[in-house]
Amino acid sequence: MSLRLSTVILPVDRWHEGGRAKWQRAEELGFHAAYTYDHLFWRSFRDGPWFGALPTLTAAATATDRLRLGTLVTSPNFRHPVTLAKELISLDDISGGGVTLGIGIGIGIGAGGNGFVATALGQEAWTPKERADRFGEFVPLLDRLLTEGAVSQKGDFYMAEEARNHSGCVQRPRLPFAVAATGPRGLQLAARHGQAWVTTGDPKLYETGTPEQSVEALRGQIERLGKACAEADRDVADLDKILLHGFTPDRNRPLESVDAFVDFAGRHRDLGFTEIVVHWPIPDSGFAADLAVFERIATQVLKQLS
Repeated sequence: MSLRLSTVILPVDRWHEGGRAKWQRAEELGFHAAYTYDHLFWRSFRDGPWFGALPTLTAAATATDRLRLGTLVTSPNFRHPVTLAKELISLDDISGGGVTLGIGIGIGIGAGGNGFVATALGQEAWTPKERADRFGEFVPLLDRLLTEGAVSQKGDFYMAEEARNHSGCVQRPRLPFAVAATGPRGLQLAARHGQAWVTTGDPKLYETGTPEQSVEALRGQIERLGKACAEADRDVADLDKILLHGFTPDRNRPLESVDAFVDFAGRHRDLGFTEIVVHWPIPDSGFAADLAVFERIATQVLKQLS
């Protein structure tokens, strides 16, 4: 099974002071895609620079030619399907049809659905059930808004009244969704609306689990995804399976050498993953790594796995 290697570039650099250069370098290194987190601010980066995802991706679309772009992930925390659809259609147009929407309610250790991010607009934090309920309404409505010329819908959480998107996406019938999910309701959404599925692994194993336990947990997630696809009358092979690296018990150790990453990537390719996403190194953070080794991983790992 073939494997793609992608990166996620956190939006912590001013565009003209290193931001543009990272996205262009990602293309030069041959990454399949470069994603960014779609939060208002995030974890340990809360008190430093953190720029908006969609403007950053728009700038990246004008600065690169072949690199696929995307969010990893966008959530309902501060988004509404009607306004988000308009922005995504515009971004898809500017990129020439090179955008993937990673979408979720917060996954793994990096979950964006809790804490200060969830209350930034002044609302009470949603319960897990409300988050799942909102996500279950958000994704199908966004799907309609990106594929139909005019949409009206009155839901429990989101409404649209003659919302018009006659231009539509460059990609048809719409830009692809990569749905981040591990629970049954999220996996059902991935099976029904996703062109890809995203996971970070089992967050319960991050602190005390082993890489072997993580592999088994991921195997179980893929099996449950397969059952959800069967219920939706889809072949699970039709969905790309994306692993966001850095949140399994391996942590950053696979980035210590090319051989270490070849071993990590091979184990997860054999599980059925079609894409692994690695964080662009950020010094003095949980994503610190040797940039020279990171670049060798980008250019050498897939050759060794072929």
